[in-house]
Amino acid sequence: MADAIRVVIGEDDVLLREGISRLLEDAGFQVVAQTGDAEDFLRRSLGLRPDVVVVDIQMPPDHEDDGLRAAHELRRQRPETGVVVLSQYFEEHYMVELIGDRPEGVGYLLKERVGNVEAFTDAVQRVASGGSALDPEVVARMLGRRRDEGPLGRLSPRELDVLAAMAEGKSNRGIAESLVVTPAAAEHRRVLAVLTYLSEPRR
Repeated sequence: MADAIRVVIGEDDVLLREGISRLLEDAGFQVVAQTGDAEDFLRRSLGLRPDVVVVDIQMPPDHEDDGLRAAHELRRQRPETGVVVLSQYFEEHYMVELIGDRPEGVGYLLKERVGNVEAFTDAVQRVASGGSALDPEVVARMLGRRRDEGPLGRLSPRELDVLAAMAEGKSNRGIAESLVVTPAAAEHRRVLAVLTYLSEPRR
């Protein structure tokens, strides 16, 4: 039997933190640590070397983007560790800053997504395996705002189909099945679409 995916959780809301821990453990993950402070989160993550972490962007001690900064430092020191960040609402610059030029092993989810247990646990598993996970609401906003302008206009119809499927919240497997392509091809087009969006100059 394969070893359980090891997770560290960083979230200052105690009820949400405990809820995330319970959801992940019920889904077969091993939660090795949880904390409500960004500095403690980074220490534990570096020391315990989990497969993936789930961290809130805004956390103590400063209650600003402490969690995001801790996630950046973790990616710098332990690039093999998957990082899923949670945000109360969509902040484009946070997503751009987190993903940068290396989307592998990164997820950006709105906190409301935690309530969709299957989608949430699938995202955490995908990121732990070196894939990427973007919240469907984020993708929907990307499509709605920039469909015909900038680099998104250079995507092929097939790549736009993948982007639209992402907006519906489909997993790579779901995209592959609906478009009759391999999961690897779906993942490639998914990441390409995101990188194309991120390459557009900020206005």
